[in-house]
Amino acid sequence: MTDGLPIRHVLPELLSLLDRHGSAVLTAPPGTGKTTVVPLALAESGLRVLVAEPRRLAVRAAARRMGVSYTIRGERHTGANPRVEVVTTGVLLQRLQRDQELPGVDAVILDECHERHLDADTALAFLLDVREALRPDLRLLATSATADAAPWSKLVGGPVVAATGVAHPVEIVWAPPPRPVAPPHGLRVDPALLSHVAAVVRRALAERDGDVLCFLPGVGEIAKVAGMLSGDVEVLQVHGQAPARVQDAVLSPGAARRVVLATSVAESSLTVPGVRVVVDSGLAREPRTDHARGLGSLTTVRVSRASAGQRAGRAGREAPGTVYRCWPAAEHERLAEHARPEIALADLTGFALQAACWGTPDASGLALLDPPPPAAMSAAVRTLETLGALTGSRVTERGRRMALAGVHPRLARALIDLGPQAADVVALLSEQLPRDASDDLVEVWRTARRGGTPFATRWRQESHRLHRTTTQTSTPH
Repeated sequence: MTDGLPIRHVLPELLSLLDRHGSAVLTAPPGTGKTTVVPLALAESGLRVLVAEPRRLAVRAAARRMGVSYTIRGERHTGANPRVEVVTTGVLLQRLQRDQELPGVDAVILDECHERHLDADTALAFLLDVREALRPDLRLLATSATADAAPWSKLVGGPVVAATGVAHPVEIVWAPPPRPVAPPHGLRVDPALLSHVAAVVRRALAERDGDVLCFLPGVGEIAKVAGMLSGDVEVLQVHGQAPARVQDAVLSPGAARRVVLATSVAESSLTVPGVRVVVDSGLAREPRTDHARGLGSLTTVRVSRASAGQRAGRAGREAPGTVYRCWPAAEHERLAEHARPEIALADLTGFALQAACWGTPDASGLALLDPPPPAAMSAAVRTLETLGALTGSRVTERGRRMALAGVHPRLARALIDLGPQAADVVALLSEQLPRDASDDLVEVWRTARRGGTPFATRWRQESHRLHRTTTQTSTPH
């Protein structure tokens, strides 16, 4: 039932302002219904709505709740309601590059803008260009789970509508490890910290009622903590690689008490019912450039105070709750206030190629909340010139084909040069490998070909998609 959701109270105002201004910013805490109620309301008013989510898991979850179609890289599902479609921001970028006018779309909702993913920032900049030059009738709504909406309002040129949720009190329990643990390095997390997190989960189960939501930085850490909790209680592992049955299970109330181990996707993109307790490891993953491979990578960092607040709030969505923070109170104020936007941290080669195809190679013409760092942008442009995607300030035909491949430009160049026979290898390199994968990529490839695992399914879907990509266009001369 959605009638009682807080977002219902601001829907008339929101729809009216979108009609008058064409763009708006909606702020609403997680669990208020902004992701699923607003698109359906716009559709009921006669609009064809495209919703862009930053994560594949969030796309599937939102589409299933609404009963609408969704598209992610390599996968498409047709829902009962033809007027709403949910896509990843990456898919939205691909569509904008193919046809800037977005035919068949009356309104675009960019969800979870506060997370500051690079694809979302880029898509918003492109959409603002489209509204100004081609589609002044296109309605644009940026949504955020945080209240700091003034910069977004100025950027999109529209008013702010704020929906308030019921914020139950959340007690903070500081639960640092009994002995010092090593700080995270790259993807490595001290096993002693993971053992401590598992112990805190057991403590929370003993001291508090309700389901427990535990935040961990990645798939590997989730699997390790799940192993430590095996047999104690039902454990669900929620991350971008989780199978659909787990995603469905976590979005519905459990028959018995359970522990949900999740990455940052559960901060705002997913609402997990029944949670009264949050256990926060205090860690997250951020993008970086892997200079050895020339590709993007992830590294483990301390969570920001804003993210810690988002995580804690999940314990108080339905009733008073408790958050156990696995660090000392004295360290909390030393945490960064906010996580840095991805544009300030990530490898910008793909972004630079998207910008060049859009007609602004240095991105100076894009309406971005934060400009790209000049040094990182220069390095990205040099890489694209080396790959033959740019000549001077002009994008080449090869560059345009690389942009449409939907993978890192280095991998896209290999795909274009080698053709369909490279699809298997490029798919292998573009997907996140299982935590227990061999260092021997040939062995990983053979294992994937045998099938029977979620990774093998994703790899096969991506390989088929890349194969189609290479056969749909001819190689430039």
